[in-house]
Amino acid sequence: MGGSWSAVAETLVVERGAALSRYAYLLTGNVDDAADLVQDALVRTFGQPRMGLTLPRAEAYVRRAILNAVIDRSRRNGTWRRVRHLALAPESVESSAAASDERLDLAARVRRLAPRQAACIVLRYYDDLTVDAIAAVLGISSGAVKRYLSDGLKALSSAIDPAGDRAARTGGSHVGT
Repeated sequence: MGGSWSAVAETLVVERGAALSRYAYLLTGNVDDAADLVQDALVRTFGQPRMGLTLPRAEAYVRRAILNAVIDRSRRNGTWRRVRHLALAPESVESSAAASDERLDLAARVRRLAPRQAACIVLRYYDDLTVDAIAAVLGISSGAVKRYLSDGLKALSSAIDPAGDRAARTGGSHVGT
């Protein structure tokens, strides 16, 4: 079918508009973006008169314009993703008050532990010492350190989770060397 470019454009929209929208949707995954892409591609293809344009050829041009727009958008977004952290400030900054309250509560709970349990917990998780290093610092056996860590973590987890099943939900606590 040959003819004037406006007749080809009108026929393309009427006969193949839904197929073009589905094509754009497959590329974007968003109905609104797909509709915008089809509209932009139609404007690019038929924005100026093109003589000798047939319906199949016009559809190929529009499909290619849709694909090029998706690729260009992806490139722009990719570039923006790499540099946006330099230009954007966070929309909102979460208050650290809740985290501070949790740390203060945890510190109070650690102070309520038996002295050796508290010492083992602090040396292991604050000073990041191994079980053997804790044993050397406290002058006790590695087995005793493991026991104090186990008992201390159990007491802390039951204080955090009144049901006392926090370790079961998280797969247990990891106490090791």
